[in-house]
Amino acid sequence: MKNYEEVVGIDVSKKTIDASCHLSMKHRVFTNDVKGFQSMLNWVTKQTKGVSVFYCFENTGNYSLKLASYLSYKGIAYVEESPIKIKRSSGLVREKTDKIDSEIIARYAWIHREELVSSELKSVVYQELGRLIGLRDQLVRNRAGLLGTLKEIEQLLSSPSTDTSCIVLRMSIENLSKQIKSIESRMDSLLKEDESLSSNYKLLLSIRGIGFVVACQLLYHTENFKRFSSWRKFSSYCGLAPYEYSSGTSIHRRKKCHYLGDRKMKSLLSMASISAIQHDPELRLYYKRKVKEGKPKMIALNNVRNKLLARVFSVVKRGTPYVALNQYAA
Repeated sequence: MKNYEEVVGIDVSKKTIDASCHLSMKHRVFTNDVKGFQSMLNWVTKQTKGVSVFYCFENTGNYSLKLASYLSYKGIAYVEESPIKIKRSSGLVREKTDKIDSEIIARYAWIHREELVSSELKSVVYQELGRLIGLRDQLVRNRAGLLGTLKEIEQLLSSPSTDTSCIVLRMSIENLSKQIKSIESRMDSLLKEDESLSSNYKLLLSIRGIGFVVACQLLYHTENFKRFSSWRKFSSYCGLAPYEYSSGTSIHRRKKCHYLGDRKMKSLLSMASISAIQHDPELRLYYKRKVKEGKPKMIALNNVRNKLLARVFSVVKRGTPYVALNQYAA
């Protein structure tokens, strides 16, 4: 974005957007809809007098999706940045308003314009897949909560089969289970409709420990393995890569994973690794060897998680299913 002469920082809220032109130091509020977006473009053109402009705003999920869709449709360059990056770069800020936030975003984009890359809107398939994944996670959590409540009530009653509360809870749990299956069926259909997604999905399932949910999450977060060039970068994104922490001669701590990362992916990969240790002889021996060397069990488990990611990216890059070579060893 280094060739642009002006940047507009946008703070996106549910109903409004605050736009700030960095160099001309102008600010205005618009509605968060198509009419407001068009008014913003007209206002920016008037304020900047026709110079090349790009827009920057935080990724706030559904709130920013409408703006990203509109700018993408108009063919206008924009950067959808992580909120944590902008917050960490803002320095000490004592006051918080939507206007100040938009100015901070504009300042961040201008300072880092040589490093920023224009964002692209995800395809309709990935957008729907993301919505289905999020909805499924929410329904699964709701079902788990109802199952816990049902178990507690059943322990208090002598005949829970006839209790009204238990009957209602069982019906709710059964209904949620049907909805979850319906969502999973649609997710499976989406993967099969796209040839590239379907091919990589089958490759992922060839790895022990990788099931339907983990495979869908991997395909979505990596955008079918186009977003990350290597498993090491994706490991860092998930918060699985250990980093050094040292300073001078007095501070020398052991390497550890950073707390920033995708916690959902980290949790899913943990469960996948536990399953792989149970069903994959090679990973089971690898895990036991690391524990025997004196490594804590969680560090050994993290090694297995990274091993799984290495396998995942390898089979996708080769385009062939995973084969356990040790079973053919003499």
